Amino acid sequence: MSRPLAFLTVPGLRDRDLVHLPSVADLVGPSGPRRLQHSFPAVTWPSQATMLTGSLPESHGVVANGFFWRDSGKVEMWTAWNEKIERPQIWDRLHQLPDRPTSLAWFPMLSKGCGADYVCMPAPIHKPDGSEELWCHAKPQAFYGELKEKLGHFPLQHFWGPLANIASTRWIVDSAVEAARRFRPDFLYLYLPHLDYAAQKTGPDSPQAIHAVIDFDDCLATLRDQFAEIYPDGIDWIVASEYVITAVDHVTYPNRVLRQAGLLTPVEQEGTERLDPNSALAWALVDHQFSHVFVKDRDPAIIAKVAALFRGHAGIDEVLVGDERAKYGLVHERSGDVILISTANSWQAYYWWLDDAKAPPFARSVDIHRKPGYDPVELHFDMATRSIPLDATLIKGSHGAPARSPEQQGVFLTTLDTLFPETTIADTAIADRIVGRFANG
Repeated sequence: MSRPLAFLTVPGLRDRDLVHLPSVADLVGPSGPRRLQHSFPAVTWPSQATMLTGSLPESHGVVANGFFWRDSGKVEMWTAWNEKIERPQIWDRLHQLPDRPTSLAWFPMLSKGCGADYVCMPAPIHKPDGSEELWCHAKPQAFYGELKEKLGHFPLQHFWGPLANIASTRWIVDSAVEAARRFRPDFLYLYLPHLDYAAQKTGPDSPQAIHAVIDFDDCLATLRDQFAEIYPDGIDWIVASEYVITAVDHVTYPNRVLRQAGLLTPVEQEGTERLDPNSALAWALVDHQFSHVFVKDRDPAIIAKVAALFRGHAGIDEVLVGDERAKYGLVHERSGDVILISTANSWQAYYWWLDDAKAPPFARSVDIHRKPGYDPVELHFDMATRSIPLDATLIKGSHGAPARSPEQQGVFLTTLDTLFPETTIADTAIADRIVGRFANG
């Protein structure tokens, strides 16, 4: 059997960051960095699903960091389980090999219920009063209890929101070390999120973002040293960006545009306005630098009207309708009828209200499940109001748009030079080659 392989995916990792990451050079040796060509959309869920399956969203079905289920009229953000990925993942394919290599899935966002032998993923318990109890979904089920005894609870408050910091990534690394020591898996996939935070909040080249890279190096050093001890006969490495965060100085509000065009009428409730996906003629599920616009009954006339609204609109680079979505492998039942793609310097906010006094209460809180779209403003906190501000211009970095310049391409580093000889690696090529490596011994 091939020696073990650790595959790390790191959001926001850029070639220029490597000068602050000597531990990466220690992991992969003299092999230089390659460029990683990300498929669109380059955001967490689709990026991970593409690298784990080797297929595009039209095949694996993960079209964004959330879904709008047309049959039930429900929006699901950040809660889906692994069955939403409609293609076999690396661990599923490894299990089909004669020697059945074992696998570890540590914190990929759609890993609950996946086929990996060992799994850990945040799964807080939501109580009727709206509070949460810290917990993680784990496989074996009892293993999280053991981790909690040794490391404490996973620090969910540091995983996202205004308190996001290195503590969450450090816990992921430390717990993965415990799992590796206990189970000795052959294939280990780790999602290490730390570079995601400061780059969006203050900009990818800000002092805070550079400091985050330096902090991250310390975690990689721990992983390097501990895995060397656990796997004394050697271990191979892949370190890959999930996407690159670029500086932004503009924001677009698709739902406000649809509202002003008479296609979206919020529902009044106790002095606030709520978006009802089932009554709107058109509404946008926004996700970083793109959005899926869903049109009621897929009315062709309204689809055409929506497309016309956004063609040439400030901050919008592409408007895709119907078969045009095939350009990026997004012709899928779960996709919007219209897809809006931002320019590199712009991103899209979910806001639909025109008066902040009428914003729903969850808009001012860290509430990733009730917001019909991704909200990076949750990284900020207004001490005066003790709430999340409603100022989308605070965000200084974003991602997801197609890579049209080298600065938008990620980085790929590995010890497996003969397996990845190209100077530019497609994210769709990774899964097949990993499985092939184990199949060929």
